[in-house]
Order: sequence, then structure tokens, then C-alpha cells
Amino acid sequence: MRQSEQLVLPGRYTVVPRTLSFVFHDRLVLLLRGAADKRLWPNRLNGIGGHIEAHEDVFCAARREILEESGLTAENLRLCGIVNAPSATPSQGVLIFVFTARAQSTAVRSSPEGTLEWVPWDDLPTHELVDDLPILLQRVLRHAPGGAPFYALYRYAPDGSLRIEFAEEAPVAIARPE
Repeated sequence: MRQSEQLVLPGRYTVVPRTLSFVFHDRLVLLLRGAADKRLWPNRLNGIGGHIEAHEDVFCAARREILEESGLTAENLRLCGIVNAPSATPSQGVLIFVFTARAQSTAVRSSPEGTLEWVPWDDLPTHELVDDLPILLQRVLRHAPGGAPFYALYRYAPDGSLRIEFAEEAPVAIARPE
């Protein structure tokens, strides 16, 4: 084994890295309404994001996903949080790098991922958002430029409800959707 190779031991917790970005223009946030044929969260609003490729770092992946899904060039792209989201398989999960960015224009182009919508951040429709977004967006909107990122762990209860644990804070429970 070369010194530069990382060893991944069988049975150890492994994650798929992803980005999730919230692009702002004035007091609007750009959200993506998932396509009706999407396996996860069809017709629900979410940020822009996707998988990090093996050849790129998390910053470049966030910038690429914003460009691919909206046509926008991200400005002031900054990391504001990291979320560990374990899956139903105990040894696997998703590690989500949460970013914010600014856009000079509201002119966007949709992609096969879904339809883009600029939403006033004071008027976010919680019933149309992906389950964790009402809590996550509150944290993102409060994040100070240059501040330390937040850290969160998602846990699902047996009834399917989501519990979000932010480092050094009391957990927040989100009821299971009907």
C-alpha cells in the first residue's frame, strides 16, 4: 500500500460525501423543488447539492453542483455546517457539507433534478420543505460570515421521526410526516 492511500476497514462506519448549498439574492433563497419522479423528496423544496466526486474537494463540488443545477456561478461560497446522517445500515451514512453562496442575478435554469424557486426567507413554506430544512435553514440564516461551522447528527426514532442533535445543544425533534 502506498503511503498516500487511505485504509477503509470492513465494518467501519463509512460515509458518502455530499454538498447542500443555499444560494441567496437579497432576502431570497434559491430552493429546488424535486422532480416528481425523484426517489427522495419528490415535489419537496430543498437546497442545491449532490455527491462529491473522487477527484474534487468539497468546495469545488458545491460550486459545481450550484452551476449544474441552476446555471449560477456561486459568489461568497462558504461552509457553514457539517451534518452526519447515518443510514438504516449501521455502518453507512451520508456526510453533508452545508454551504451558503450569493448570486448577482435571479436568472436561473432548471435541471432534470427539479424546478428552481426563489423564496423570500421570511416566508418559507414549511409544509413544502424537506423534513429537516425548517430547522437547518434557521441555523444557516443565523450563521455569521466567518463564524465557525455548526455540527449536527441526524438520528431517526423507530416511529420514523427525525431528531437533530447540534454539537453542545439540546436535540431538536421533528415529527414524522403523515
